[in-house]
Amino acid sequence: MKLIGSLTSPYVRKVRIVMAEKRLDFQLVLDDVWASDAILASNPLGKVPCLVMEGGEAVFDSRVIVEYLDSLSPVGRLIPPAGRERMEVRTWEALADGLLDAAMLARMEAIWPGRSAAQRSQPWIDRQMSRVHAALRAMSQGLGDKPHCAGTHFSLGDIAVGCALGYLDLRFAPIDWRDEYPNLRKLADKLAARASFADTLPPAA
Repeated sequence: MKLIGSLTSPYVRKVRIVMAEKRLDFQLVLDDVWASDAILASNPLGKVPCLVMEGGEAVFDSRVIVEYLDSLSPVGRLIPPAGRERMEVRTWEALADGLLDAAMLARMEAIWPGRSAAQRSQPWIDRQMSRVHAALRAMSQGLGDKPHCAGTHFSLGDIAVGCALGYLDLRFAPIDWRDEYPNLRKLADKLAARASFADTLPPAA
């Protein structure tokens, strides 16, 4: 399998961590979608990550990719097979990905070179950042004093939240989520000790 992506994309990192946890072999092909349209040959949406199968079929959207990867082996299952437990883990993933969606919209509004300073909308940035902070509060409240997002077991929910918090460290360092939400800090420190997280740490901005 070939994974097309970048080292700084938190969505790509989520897939890489799942692959590491599942001990799946793959080739990472780096691609900057802002500098090239090469990704369009595999994903018409022009986004990463994109997983290209041995037969050439492409799978895209990180949530679709990780579900497929988790199904390849029953060992170390990251997504419960059915029921309330599955819904809980996928909701954690949706919350973490939603935080990332809002953070990226805010960042691109602020830095995208296609807009002049006069064209940038601070109210739009503020609206997206309010979603980021709301998601952090929801994560902290949902986690409580549990060892993991979905209870006692490591799951895709933890991976997604860890990638979201890591992206804030990379691109939104002024957000002091560690002091404001000590339980998220505790979870992040626990995740950082896992090889899958350490090996996929994005390069410094």
